[in-house]
Amino acid sequence: MELRNQITNAKRVVVKIGSSSLTGAGHVVDPLRIDALVNAMQRRLAKGTELIVVSSGAVAAGMGPLALQQRPQDLATKQAAAAVGQVHLMHTWGASFARYGRTIAQVLLTASDAGQRERARNAQRTIDRLLHLGVVPIVNENDTVATSEMRFGDNDRLAALVAHLAVADALVLLSDVDGLYDKNPSDPTATFIPQVRDASDLQGVIAGDGGALGTGGMASKVSAAGIASRGGIPVLLTSAANIGQALEDASVGTVFYPKENRLSAWKFWALYAADSEGSIRVDAGAARALAQGGTSLLAVGVTEVEGDFHAGNIVDIVDPAGKVIGRGEVSYDAETLATMLGRHTEELPDAQHRPVIHADYLSHYGLNE
Repeated sequence: MELRNQITNAKRVVVKIGSSSLTGAGHVVDPLRIDALVNAMQRRLAKGTELIVVSSGAVAAGMGPLALQQRPQDLATKQAAAAVGQVHLMHTWGASFARYGRTIAQVLLTASDAGQRERARNAQRTIDRLLHLGVVPIVNENDTVATSEMRFGDNDRLAALVAHLAVADALVLLSDVDGLYDKNPSDPTATFIPQVRDASDLQGVIAGDGGALGTGGMASKVSAAGIASRGGIPVLLTSAANIGQALEDASVGTVFYPKENRLSAWKFWALYAADSEGSIRVDAGAARALAQGGTSLLAVGVTEVEGDFHAGNIVDIVDPAGKVIGRGEVSYDAETLATMLGRHTEELPDAQHRPVIHADYLSHYGLNE
């Protein structure tokens, strides 16, 4: 109960709501559904909590007005639906919060906004100022301009990044499922999982993909919870129907415990948000050393360089099997590094004695740093 009490008393909370919880028949925004969500959020706001809403639903909300029977697959139609739907979505959110005299703000983000450090800081400052002004920020991915190559992937991941960006005290992920099960909850043999302390609690769990309207699904929510956990943020996963209890006393759903040693703000950004400008492949020995933590990447462990990156850029670190195992800020440009592959430090000129990536600027996906 300690973690649930922590979520109950959190001062700043991000609430993510999926498309299926916001739209009704005919793929139109449902004011009654949004009113019910806002009613619950108002009760929490009245206690002095700051809330940031990450709202899906722009594409789904645009389907009705555009007479689209199925979620569009091509990028141009998705963006057109988002452009139409975002207007309806924000109007409904605004009208609902206005019943309580509250002002909302639309905050549209792209992966590039989070991926570039200064733009991420600008977004952070804006959200922080809105909260101090008593405004409820409604955040969504800017689907109208985001490309398939430069996306957060889904709004669950966006919510985890926003929670870290806004230095939130808790993240509440709402969908149409009341929590995490070890298999499809429609299966009578499915077992409910009330808490996830670490990866061992997820062994044997089969998480599905998104539904007809959404892009997420349970797999994306578990992944997002893991990201938030590495940032030191507790997560509550439950259904939108349970929002009242979720925000009242966190007595429903599945809770994900935060890592005891949260990643630094820089390492979190580098690992989960930064734009990668290339990749560095390492040998098995280097991969094992990096997995232990606290180790810099030296030229002797590098086997291949891909991309046209420059010193100071963020690059992916790839193991011999082709798996991305981490990220870091590289000390050399790609052309220079290509001349250093596999060489011991004493074999290199003095100007190249620095690590390829210093331990202070290197994050590994498998570590609790």
